[in-house]
Amino acid sequence: MAQDRYIKLGFILHGVGRTWDDWRHPDRDIRASTNIRFYRQQAQTAERGKFDFLFVADSLSINEKSSPHYLNRFEPLTILSALAASTEHIGLVGTLSVSYSEPFNVARQFASLDHISGGRAGWNVVTSWLGDTAANFSRAAHPSHHDRYRIAAEHLAVVQGLWDSWEDDALVGDKAHGVFLDPAKLHRLDHAGPYFQVRGPLNIGRSRQGQPVIFQAGASEDGRDFAARHAEVVFCGPQDLEEAQAYYRDVKARAARLRQDGGLPLILPGIAPIVGRTDEDAEGLYQELVALTSLDTGLGFLSRAFSDHDFRAYDLDDPFPDVAAIGQQSNQSAAQRILARVRHGNLSIRQIARELATPRGDFVGGPQTVADALQRWVEQGGADGFNLFEPLPGQLEAFVDLVVPILQERGLLRHDYAHTTLRGNLGLSYPINRHAVDKKKRAG
Repeated sequence: MAQDRYIKLGFILHGVGRTWDDWRHPDRDIRASTNIRFYRQQAQTAERGKFDFLFVADSLSINEKSSPHYLNRFEPLTILSALAASTEHIGLVGTLSVSYSEPFNVARQFASLDHISGGRAGWNVVTSWLGDTAANFSRAAHPSHHDRYRIAAEHLAVVQGLWDSWEDDALVGDKAHGVFLDPAKLHRLDHAGPYFQVRGPLNIGRSRQGQPVIFQAGASEDGRDFAARHAEVVFCGPQDLEEAQAYYRDVKARAARLRQDGGLPLILPGIAPIVGRTDEDAEGLYQELVALTSLDTGLGFLSRAFSDHDFRAYDLDDPFPDVAAIGQQSNQSAAQRILARVRHGNLSIRQIARELATPRGDFVGGPQTVADALQRWVEQGGADGFNLFEPLPGQLEAFVDLVVPILQERGLLRHDYAHTTLRGNLGLSYPINRHAVDKKKRAG
């Protein structure tokens, strides 16, 4: 298999766990979400497994009912900058919200991470869906779902414009003649739009990979269009292969229609594999996870999809309440999926919460079983790779030690990194500086 067609693998740094109950496992460090040694160990294990990148999710609002990892965790770019010093090859992808950040700061922060890491940075562009986030940023109200994506489009355009402030050879460094910079190759942006006014230029040059890689997780109609038009890697959360295939086809088709560069984004579903020595061993591990799970996890996932709406205010065994309008302005895709399942099964709050708490999926089994499932999803058009959660302590090591060698033997995964940048290892093209392109056009 060609290097750029290997299965892409990301690992999600998620501290005490993804759910509301993972932290209760006897081997889980309750301070893992703020433990640099723990994250360093995970980063080095993922790099040993030749993963493409580490990923840090984020949100900007919590309450007392938020999941334990959300309650107490590092800011993404801070932890990724620290991990850049203890890794050499693996990419470093951080989440940062366009709704509550200034483009100049974002451009500078990610450009800095890109230089610190030698060209391994990626930005997961999010719009933030939790409505009470506005209260943390001196805002009277949270932007509507539609407005958030309009803000995102302009924000990203400004950031990418600032990343092109310096042409690749703008830094001359001619000591003999006292010329540090070629001023003709340093460019102001002079952006004036409905949401942002940014002069530029950015006070840091381009990195080894030109620009950080753009990640996004678009699932609603607006989100899918945004991802298809702008993202180089797209995260998604399908429940099964059929749903993954439908999403894959849809986003690739949108990208073919909406993009001018002819490129198509990589599609990476999020999964939480449980790997045992045998299928029976893995089933025992899965039951271990189920035993930890309370209704709090299901209600937590349910609440998160509806802007932290309090579903405990209802009788949990009554028919599901009419909260469609809340979901429309929150995590729209997750809310719509939940409402469709509720309508199909005529489910109560308790019933849908239980379903959300303990999904099993295709990736529970012995090494061969999990490798087969990964290969099937890729070969049958459901994924270009995967973004992995660790559902139980030790599962990252189990995946690296037991599944990765099988994928390598099958020619589905690299034996070593072939490139020094995240963009190179993902098989993505180098973005030519826009000002250099314009000069060539004028000269030709």
